[in-house]
Amino acid sequence: MHGYSDTAEQHLKRLRRIEGQIRGLQRMVEEDKYCIDILTQVSAATSALRSFSLQLLEQHLVHCVAEATAKGGPEAQAKVKEATDAIARLVRS
Repeated sequence: MHGYSDTAEQHLKRLRRIEGQIRGLQRMVEEDKYCIDILTQVSAATSALRSFSLQLLEQHLVHCVAEATAKGGPEAQAKVKEATDAIARLVRS
């Protein structure tokens, strides 16, 4: 069971809202809206995705990484490395 399983429905709801924001961006381009207005919406969508990813990362740390470290062994080291790599990717984006 994944760390986000209990909140999967909330995550899906949030992702659908983000999807709506992206469709709104497409519509803005199709309707030839002002560049700054589009960029403002891009920033909002980016922020929403970042917020979603941080929440998912927190759940991963609390559930998956904590469970693995409690058991110890090589799986714990692998989970910590996996989380560290994910954080690095988020920081770069």
